[in-house]
Amino acid sequence: MHPAPRYPEVKMLRSTRVLLLLAFVLMLGAVGASWYRQKSTLSREAPKPPKSLPLDTTTVATDWVLTKDQGGRIVYEVRARDFRQLNEPSRLELDNVEIRLFKPDGNTFDRISCARAQFDQVTETLYSEGEVEISMGMPADGAPPGRLLAIGSSGVSFDVKTSVVSTDREVGFTFDFGGGKAVGAAYNPTYRELILKSEVELHWHGAGPQTRPMKLEAQELIYREADSLVLLPAWSRFTREGVELNATNSVVTLEEGMIRKIEGKQARGSAVYPNRKIEYAADELLMLLDAGGEIEKLVGSRNARMTATSDSARTGTTADRVELDFNTAAGESVLRRALAMGNASMESVPLPRKGVQPPETRRLRSEAIVITMREGGREVATVETHAPGHLEFLPNHQGQRRRTLDAERITIRYGPENRIESVSAYKAATRTDPPPRPPGDKRPPDPPVLTWSNEFRADFDPKTGQLARLEQWNDFRYEEGDRRALAYRAVLEEARGMVVLEQAARVWDSTGSTAADRITLDQKSGDVLAEGNVVSMRLPEKKGASSPVLSQEEPLNARAARMTTTERNRKIHYEGGVTLWQGANHIWADSLDIDRASRRLTAQGNVRTRFLERQTAEQKKEAKAKPAAVFLEVTAQNLVHTEAERLAHYTGGARLTRPGFEVKASEIRAWFNESGAGSSLDRAFADGAVEIVRNASRRTLTGTSEHAEYFAAEQKVVLNRGNPTLVDSARGYTKGRELTYWADNDKLLVNGIEEEPVKTLIKRR
Repeated sequence: MHPAPRYPEVKMLRSTRVLLLLAFVLMLGAVGASWYRQKSTLSREAPKPPKSLPLDTTTVATDWVLTKDQGGRIVYEVRARDFRQLNEPSRLELDNVEIRLFKPDGNTFDRISCARAQFDQVTETLYSEGEVEISMGMPADGAPPGRLLAIGSSGVSFDVKTSVVSTDREVGFTFDFGGGKAVGAAYNPTYRELILKSEVELHWHGAGPQTRPMKLEAQELIYREADSLVLLPAWSRFTREGVELNATNSVVTLEEGMIRKIEGKQARGSAVYPNRKIEYAADELLMLLDAGGEIEKLVGSRNARMTATSDSARTGTTADRVELDFNTAAGESVLRRALAMGNASMESVPLPRKGVQPPETRRLRSEAIVITMREGGREVATVETHAPGHLEFLPNHQGQRRRTLDAERITIRYGPENRIESVSAYKAATRTDPPPRPPGDKRPPDPPVLTWSNEFRADFDPKTGQLARLEQWNDFRYEEGDRRALAYRAVLEEARGMVVLEQAARVWDSTGSTAADRITLDQKSGDVLAEGNVVSMRLPEKKGASSPVLSQEEPLNARAARMTTTERNRKIHYEGGVTLWQGANHIWADSLDIDRASRRLTAQGNVRTRFLERQTAEQKKEAKAKPAAVFLEVTAQNLVHTEAERLAHYTGGARLTRPGFEVKASEIRAWFNESGAGSSLDRAFADGAVEIVRNASRRTLTGTSEHAEYFAAEQKVVLNRGNPTLVDSARGYTKGRELTYWADNDKLLVNGIEEEPVKTLIKRR
C-alpha cells in the first residue's frame, strides 16, 4: 500500500531547491565577479606582452654594452640605450650611442657620441650616418678639464678591431684656444693620432684677450697627441696680422695646447709693418713661439733669404742660416736681432726718391753677420760681422766711386730711416776706384787708391748717405799708382777731397818722398802740405845740364818745419828752419821755394849756401895726397837761383867765402859751372859796399869798391866803381878807377885816368 502523498513536504522541498539554486547562482555570480575584478586588476598590473618581432629581427634589448679588454685594461667600451640585432646582413642597430676609447693610463678616454649607429658584426665596424661628436681627453673620474678637443662630423666609422674612428665628410672641431674645419678625418686612439685629410683650416686665438689670432691652412694635418705634435706633410700656411708663413712638410709642437714651435721645409713668408716689409725664405725653417703665441725666434737654414723694404732702401740678406730673434715683452713680436751665418751676404739698394741723389748700393759679405734693430724693431741699429768681412759701395750715378773694405771685423751703424751713419772695422784694407772716364776720353784710367790700417771708421752724411769723413789709424798704409804713404793716423774729408796723415807720416812716389808729423794730401789737385819735422827728398830728373844748386844728378833733400807742394809737385815751398842739400851742397834759409818747371829756386831769410868745390880729373891725378874738401859758402837774406843761367842772386847783405877768400857786398850774383867742372863757381859779381879779403902767404889783401867781379878759374878779382881800393898787408895799398888782381901769380893791374891818377903806397921793408 502506497502511503499517501505528503503534499506540504513536497511543496516545501521544491521551495528549498529553488532557494538553493538561487543561492548557488548568487554565489557563482559573486565568485565570478570577484574573479573578474581580480583578473582585471592583474591584467592592468601585468607587463604588456612583447610585440611581435619583425621577420628580419632576431633580438631586441636595451642598455646594450660592448667592452674590449686587453692585458687587463679596458681598451674601449661601446654603450647604447636601445639595441636591435638583424639577420641579414648580420648587424646591430644602436640608438643613443656612446663610445669610450681609453688611454693606456686608464685615467682619460676619448668619447664618441651620436644619436644612432649601426654595427656590422662581420666587419666589426660601427657607422653613424648622422652627426657625431668626439671629445678628446675626458677624465675617467671627476669633471673634464678646460682644455678639450671636440670634433663634430657625420658619416663616421669606428673600427672595433683597430679602434680607428674615421670620416670622409666635412669635420668641425673646437678647443679651448680656437677651432677649425677640414674635409675627412681619422683618429687612432692606439697611437693617439688624429688625421685631418684635406682642406684644413684652423683658427687659433690663444690663451688671453691680448693674444693676436693665428690662422693655419693646410692640405693635410696629423695630430699626434702623445707627442704634442702637429704634422703638416704637404703645403701649409700660417697667417697672423700681417705675418705670413708658407711651407711644406711642417711640424708644429704644442705645449699645453699652445703652439710653441713650427718647423717647415721650402718655407717662405713675410711680415708687414708701417712703412716696412720683411720677406724671408729658406729650404728649412724653424719658428719658436712664447706662451702667448708670439714669435720669439725664426731660424732659416739652407739657402736662407731675408729682404727688408722701407721707404728709402731694399735690403736683402742671404746665408746658409739666418736667425731672427724677437722681443715679445709688449705682447707682440718685435724684431730684435738677425744673425746670418755661412756664406752670408747683405745688400742694401737705395730706392729712388724725388730730388735726392741715391747713395751707393752697399753689399756686405762674411761668414757671420749680426743685424741689431732699434727699439720697436722697424729700423736697423747696427750690422756687424763676427768673422772677416768684405764691404762694397757700388756707384748709382755719375761721379760716385766704387769702394771696397776688407776687414777682420766690420760694424755698420744706422740712423733714422735706416740711413747709414758710420762704418768701423778692425785690420782693414780698402780700395777706391776712380770714376770711369767720360765717353771718348782715351786716357788710361787713374789707378785705384788702396789703404790698410788696424783701425777704421767712415762717417756718412745723414741727409744724403754719402761718405763724409774717413779715418784710419794704427799702422796706416796708402797706395795710389806709384804713390805710397805711411802714418799712424789718416783722415779723409770726402767733400774737400783732403787726406790728412798724422804721427810719423811719410809719402813717396817715383819722384821722391816726404816725411813729417802731419801731411795733408789734396786728392783733387795733388797738392801736399807737410807740417812738423819735415824731411823730403826729390829724385833728379836727368834732363839737361845742371849746376850744384839744382843738380840733375843727385837727389834733392830738404828739412823744414813746413812744406807745401802744388801743381803735382812742380812747385815746392819750405819754411821754418829750412835745410836743402844735394850730396855735399847745402842751402839753409827761413823759407825756400822751388819751381821745378822753370827750374828756379828762391830762398828768404838767413840764407846760407855751401857748395863743394869740385876737382877735375887732372887735378885729382896731380894731387900727391888726398886733398881736404873745399867749400864755397855764401850767406845773405835772400837768394834767387835760375838754373837756365846757373845764376844765384844773393841780396840783403851777402857774404861769399872760400878757403883764403871772402867777399862781402849788398848783393852777390854767382854763376856756377855745369856739374862735373873743376870748380862749382864760375864767377861772382858783387855790388854795394863791396869788400874782398884774400889771405895767402902771410899776407892779407883787402879790396873795396861798389862793384867787384871774381872769376874762379883765373883767380881774378876786378874792383871798379866807388873808389876801388886794394890794401896789401905786406906792401901797402892801391887805388884806381879799376883794379884787377890775379891771386895765382900775385899780379895787379891798375887802370887810371888823367883826372884821377893812380895812387899807390908801397911799404918799405
